[in-house]
Amino acid sequence: MTRIAVVQPALALAQVEQNLARVEDLIRDAHREHSPDVILVPEGCSSPNVYSKLLLNGPRPVDGQPFQLLTRLARELDCVIGGGFLAVRGKHSYGTYVLAEPDGSVHLHDKDIPTAWEQNYYKGGDDEGVVDSTALGARVGLMSGWEWARNRTSGRVLAGGAQLVLGGMCWPSFPTNWPGPLRKLTEHEHGIWVRQASELPGLVARRTGVAVAQAAHVGPITGETPLAPGLSWPTVMVGGSQICERDGTVLARLSLEDGEGHVSAEVEVGPATPLDPIEDKLWIQDFTLLTNMAWYGMNAHGNLRYRIRHARKGFAWQAWPSGDLPDEIPASHPANGAVATSA
Repeated sequence: MTRIAVVQPALALAQVEQNLARVEDLIRDAHREHSPDVILVPEGCSSPNVYSKLLLNGPRPVDGQPFQLLTRLARELDCVIGGGFLAVRGKHSYGTYVLAEPDGSVHLHDKDIPTAWEQNYYKGGDDEGVVDSTALGARVGLMSGWEWARNRTSGRVLAGGAQLVLGGMCWPSFPTNWPGPLRKLTEHEHGIWVRQASELPGLVARRTGVAVAQAAHVGPITGETPLAPGLSWPTVMVGGSQICERDGTVLARLSLEDGEGHVSAEVEVGPATPLDPIEDKLWIQDFTLLTNMAWYGMNAHGNLRYRIRHARKGFAWQAWPSGDLPDEIPASHPANGAVATSA
């Protein structure tokens, strides 16, 4: 059996150093309490991903502070540690999820499609996202953000022979304090998203046929509203961190109401035995019309803005020396002992 701990942090927008310090405290606390084989923190563990000009300064070098934190703690605590951040890799930034091993080896997975407004800040990746973990002795599927919600991600993981699915989520909600009829609409959507976030990991487990563990953000956060300058987007990260068996049974969970914390459970790692089919449609769950409109509209808006800003060299990180790391990093790679010199 493999013991997994998931960490659910309440982090601040674009406060990278502060957030990483809090993440380290929570990882250490989870290690002391649970003695796990794996500790997971969410995608965006350096900053929650919302729409805000502050996030333009969110990316860090792929071998920078977030990478160094996750890999250092994996070696020091002698356990597998996973977490994601906005990483500059070569000429672009990506939503990169890191799985760091105790022996110093590291696996990187770039999220395939930035979620809606995240298109403003990074590009999508194209790696398989299924890796061989030495410490766990298993094939591990990595999922980040709304990759969890798409059928094709479960199909990719299943086709890759994954025996366990690990990853993180950063799911903000709709504003719940806008005035007038908008409030009723957004409160309704908020309730749906909280429920869907809670149900999703179990649905993925049944489709991939393996145990899954997901760490998610929680707590209040305020961003901006796309295409509405000056209008704030006060909301919450919906939480829902959990560990599920392959049949979707929830073994441990943290809800929105639970707030910040960590939980753990033991799972069996083994060959996939899917219980539900992977459907030939985009989403596993039935998202509302408003959610789909937001998805497609913000994808198009953000993608165009990223390309224009990038072409004009409008990102501060474009002035940094270009560098990258391979998706599979052996224990002997220099990055594992390096101290990042970039921000």
